[in-house]
Amino acid sequence: MNPGDVLPPLEVKILARHVVMGASSSRDWQPQHHDTHWAVERVKVNDIFLNTQNQAGWIERYLTDWTGPKGRLAKVRFKMKKSVCAGDTLRFEGVVDGIESGFVDVDILLTVDSEVATECRARIAVPRFDDDDPWQRCGDDWRP
Repeated sequence: MNPGDVLPPLEVKILARHVVMGASSSRDWQPQHHDTHWAVERVKVNDIFLNTQNQAGWIERYLTDWTGPKGRLAKVRFKMKKSVCAGDTLRFEGVVDGIESGFVDVDILLTVDSEVATECRARIAVPRFDDDDPWQRCGDDWRP
């Protein structure tokens, strides 16, 4: 892997059950994540929408699908710019920005209908050599 490498894109049709299951698993009982009427009438969006923890989970899935089981998330920062509603098709695109001492920096865009919904920057620990396991790193070896 090298700076500039493009991660395979991922498209996910967000269903109401994705929204509700994600919100309930994070104990987020805010009505905009399970009550369509509330979301449309009070929040003025198209439908119920993903909460922060749910988006974090989708981002983690995208990254670990790419790295495989040896990839270990070190840092993830993201900024949600637009709600991702039930019925939207969420597209993930990423590019490797840098590599340093067994860590890979990735910039990710989540888009809906070609409009940026979320911007993300992540650092993932990856094997430095054949027998290296990022999940075993600790102390001075784990400085993301």
